[in-house]
Amino acid sequence: MATSDSCDESLYPIAVLIDELRNEDVQLRLNSIKKLSTIALALGVERTRSELIPFLADTIYDEDEVLLALAEQLGNFTPLVGGPDHVHCLLAPLESLATVEETVVRDKAVDSLRAISAQHSVADLEAHFVPLVRRLSTGDWFTSRTSACGLFSVAYPRVSSTTRSDLRSHFRSLCQDDTPMVRRAAASKLGELAKVVEPEYLKSDIIPMFINLAQDEQDSVRLLAVEACVSIATLLPQEDTEQLLMPTLRLSAEDKSWRVRYMVADKFTDLQKAVGAEVTKTDLVPAFQSLLKDCEAEVRAAAANKVKEFCQSLDPSVQETVIMNSILPCVKELVGDPNQHVKSALASVIMGLSPILGKNNTIEHLLPLFLNQLKDECPEVRLNIISNLDCVNEVIGIQQLSQSLLPAIVELAEDTKWRVRLAIIEYMPLLAGQLGVEFFDEKLNALCMTWLVDHVFAIREAATLNLKKLVQKFGPEWAENTVIPKIISMSRDPNYLHRMTCLFCINVLAEACGEDITTKQLLPTVVQMAGDNVANVRFNVAKTLQKIGPVLDQGLTSSNIKPILDKLKEDQDVDVKYFAGEAFTALSL
Repeated sequence: MATSDSCDESLYPIAVLIDELRNEDVQLRLNSIKKLSTIALALGVERTRSELIPFLADTIYDEDEVLLALAEQLGNFTPLVGGPDHVHCLLAPLESLATVEETVVRDKAVDSLRAISAQHSVADLEAHFVPLVRRLSTGDWFTSRTSACGLFSVAYPRVSSTTRSDLRSHFRSLCQDDTPMVRRAAASKLGELAKVVEPEYLKSDIIPMFINLAQDEQDSVRLLAVEACVSIATLLPQEDTEQLLMPTLRLSAEDKSWRVRYMVADKFTDLQKAVGAEVTKTDLVPAFQSLLKDCEAEVRAAAANKVKEFCQSLDPSVQETVIMNSILPCVKELVGDPNQHVKSALASVIMGLSPILGKNNTIEHLLPLFLNQLKDECPEVRLNIISNLDCVNEVIGIQQLSQSLLPAIVELAEDTKWRVRLAIIEYMPLLAGQLGVEFFDEKLNALCMTWLVDHVFAIREAATLNLKKLVQKFGPEWAENTVIPKIISMSRDPNYLHRMTCLFCINVLAEACGEDITTKQLLPTVVQMAGDNVANVRFNVAKTLQKIGPVLDQGLTSSNIKPILDKLKEDQDVDVKYFAGEAFTALSL
């Protein structure tokens, strides 16, 4: 009887799993899949292999989220089936999952197959894994053939030369498959395979596959071939790159589909690093010029984004000549581009040319472009120029730009979009450091104070932090003369939100200004506000006292702050009482 009971107990986990997997509730089925490892541990490796795995292989008909969880679980199942010697028994359920219709499930199954391929011995890889790759790559449904593409590169390095030849042949067939989705999958994995193939087969097998895919009738295949080109180019010597890859790459850069040209522009600096300085000078510079002049705005924007990185990576011996003669004329045209995304992309990188070209060229050629962009109608363009001012400041100093900077900053500071106002606040400390205290006080100080009474809370909050950074940059004396009088006047503002902003400013300024200024000027203001008729202001007084307490002398804390907090603890408002109690405890009064 006891034996029968223990047998029932050992069957219980699998029985529960089966019941839950057959339950109509998707969430229950999903939960049981997520507990698979626990169930496998309870069953032991023998029964996991003989009962659980076959059962799972038969359940590939469920909701996609259940299948996705199953595909993920199986990738970590090797120890639960008895380690690497038995890992091949996981291939059957994963093979089924790699053929389902839902892409996310297939991709996860392929990820798990790639993970467990490394745990196969060489013999098991040949006996079990490679046949699976063959089956998937010759499957009737395109789903299995697309999944197969991701498995070649993990199997290839560890199999015999005969098997390798067979795998290359299967991959070639996938590159020529009738279904575009399969060719797309093959193109996306070609670079991976190229990295593990022997050098002699790189030229004889991989490059012909690349050339075919790069000339495919579907633009979605051709654009993925561009990515493969980057990987292949890094593996070839320079003369072979020029001879075998560049003719195809030139065609891609002039492809009739803008998506392919966009991909070339997006991967341009990767290609530049892969092909080397000589090929860049002869082939890539003209291609880059044509991408910067492309008829499609998306392509021009992608190329504009790469201007700085492309110019930085040019051979130093020809760098200045190439930029001045070939790149700068195109950049000058893009400054006035009709599309704001193109201008914005260029504005985010154009300042980076300044350190490369040096002071004289910057003043003569780049400065007029910067000034143009600072007057641009699009706020993102002006913002991108201002956010990268430090590049120019290092080369020519910011004074050259200061007269044009001011109107641009004022416009951005008053922009109707609050996110634009927020962004310019974040650059204010940087500008302050570069423009100097006199220019800042004369032209920009009033702006910083205006932000403190903005109708958007995020702006008021950022403006208080901005003040702290400015005080750290210009010193407590500057704060005492310039900022603090204006903040104290806000404590008497009729609008309670502005009075609260006054307290937020004191929170951040106390530490930056130090004990003396906090005691003489900031503390009396806070004490006076403790009798405010708005509860929100009163409980913020308690929070501020808690914040500035550590900056003050201990004796002063007891004599000045304690009576105020005692009074606030008796307040009618619950929140005021609570925060006064918190401050009392924190300050150990």
